[in-house]
Formats: sequence, structure tokens, C-alpha cells
Amino acid sequence: MAEEGYDPKRSRVSDETMQNFLKGKVSGDITDIPGIGPAAAKKLAEGEDENDQITNTFQFIGKFLMIKGTEPDDEGNERTVDTRVHLDRFWYFLKEKSISSHRSGIVKAIAEKVNQMMPGIYDAAEYDDVDDDSDSE
Repeated sequence: MAEEGYDPKRSRVSDETMQNFLKGKVSGDITDIPGIGPAAAKKLAEGEDENDQITNTFQFIGKFLMIKGTEPDDEGNERTVDTRVHLDRFWYFLKEKSISSHRSGIVKAIAEKVNQMMPGIYDAAEYDDVDDDSDSE
């Protein structure tokens, strides 16, 4: 059984689509994000709590940033989570919203886009060892 969580190798976003997204302006249209179509957009907009309803790209980026968060270190002090924990948290958030397709592609697209605005929030090098583990699923 495949391990769950974010894995950049599971991204099915073409290089051209990713580059167009990264070069383009952030629009309010959530379907401009690679991997999010009308069905995923509808799922993201659902939720009893208004704070859980994501209807545009800006809210989606905001959710990505909120998930960054902190966790206690070995001494019990709060520290900002690293890239792997952050992207896994976002991947699981999408799973909780019933996004079943393109989760890794969506995570990668947002991580790379936000990293352009805030360099260092996403470190692709943390996944270099993934290349040696196995072929793409």
C-alpha cells in the first residue's frame, strides 16, 4: 500500500501547466490552480462553518499559510513546522475536504507559487531523497 501524504512525484501537473500558473498573476478564480476543477471548487466551498468555506485563490493561499503553524520541539518549545510537515498537513486538509484527485499536484502548485512570494516557505530539496525510493506511482 502506498504511503499517504504529500509526495511531489505523485503530481500529475504538466510542466507547461505548472509554469503558466507560476508565471501568471494570482486571480480570485480558484479553478486557475492546477488540479482544481469545478468539482473540487465545489467541495472546497462547502462547510457549515464559514471559515471552512474556500471560494477563491486568496482564501486558499491563506489556508495554506495558516496550516504552516507550529509544533513543540524536543524541549517543548514551539517551533515553525518544516516543509514536509507543512505540506503533509495541507495534503490532509484537501483529503478532509474530499478532494480525491490531484492532491499532490495542488499542494505542489500552491507551495511553489507561495514560495515565489515568500522564499523559503517551500524547500523542494527536502524531497530529493524521494527520487531514490521508488518510481512514480
